[in-house]
Amino acid sequence: MKKFILSIVFFSVTCLQLLWAQSLADSQALPSVKALYNRLMEIQKSGNVMLGHHDALAYGHSWRDELGRSDVKEITGSHPAVCSVDFGKIEHSAANNINRIPFDKMREVIQYAHRQGQIIMICWHVDNPKTYAPGLEYPKGTSWDNSDTTVVKGILQEGSELNIKFKGWMDLLAEYINTLKDDAGNPIPFIFRPWHEHTQTWNWWGAKCATDEEFIELWKFTIRYLCDTKGIHQMMFAISPQMDHEYPETRERLTFRWPGDEKVDFIGIDCYHGRRKEAFVSNAKHLAELAVEKNKPCGVTEIGLEGIPYPNYFTEEILPVIKDNKLSMITFWRNDDRSAKHHYLPYKGHSAEPDFKIFCESPIVLLERDL
Repeated sequence: MKKFILSIVFFSVTCLQLLWAQSLADSQALPSVKALYNRLMEIQKSGNVMLGHHDALAYGHSWRDELGRSDVKEITGSHPAVCSVDFGKIEHSAANNINRIPFDKMREVIQYAHRQGQIIMICWHVDNPKTYAPGLEYPKGTSWDNSDTTVVKGILQEGSELNIKFKGWMDLLAEYINTLKDDAGNPIPFIFRPWHEHTQTWNWWGAKCATDEEFIELWKFTIRYLCDTKGIHQMMFAISPQMDHEYPETRERLTFRWPGDEKVDFIGIDCYHGRRKEAFVSNAKHLAELAVEKNKPCGVTEIGLEGIPYPNYFTEEILPVIKDNKLSMITFWRNDDRSAKHHYLPYKGHSAEPDFKIFCESPIVLLERDL
């Protein structure tokens, strides 16, 4: 049934390609990026939802660096449909990213996932350009260093020390993105999720450290520099506010510091609602409604309950919500390879494994095999 539906979806994408994706944040976006946009829109409109899992192909519970393996595949027989990874530490020309994945290996993961038909989504936990120095104790110098409220302001001041330094960091990011090519040498299209969770206070670009105007200009500056100055045209741009609770003004939080419809390609939410089911219900409903209003693809870009102590979490608290709201994806956070507790999807033998398997067998949940 899924394959039949997706055959219709892919035919519709071809027919409607000129109807959608006429105006992306990057005015020179490659045709493959427009096709990605249309693919997301069609999946969303079909009522299906792609399953994603952060770092799923790079490591999992008690294992690391076995390309072709994933905790999801060991339970379901298929990888997730969305491959989510992180650019964090590329700004230092580091060998490994923020989660200890060698950047050479991360490229292999992205190429493998693209070859398999997965959607690629990448965030950037970029360190604080004003306070970073090697050897500092966490959170000093990291993405979570909110000790200085002038960082964004300094970056935006053309010719300033911070402006020059951060442009250098983006040069290194651009250099790496330019290596993300498929087997034929074509740029791999992906969803880029910079400045995520900007509604919160803990990051140096968050609500505590930047004014509304500064954040919006930072967003536009990022697009201008990477696309116009560096000539990168393989990205869709996703905004993803942090939506952990049920909010009196949910729509206002979703559009908090909105940089303009023309500068947002994908509307996401990071929703670590725990057992507050009503929060997820409210946030997903408002997200789906906003996506229809703005005619954009949307999805849950981060979610999960650490350790999954509730064995029926997926079928009772997640599945009903994604059935009731048209979202293109739901992406769970990572399964750490060293921690017994830090995992957001089950692994083989976990108490939530049977429930997760039933969840993945739902007709609306798409895995890699369904793409």
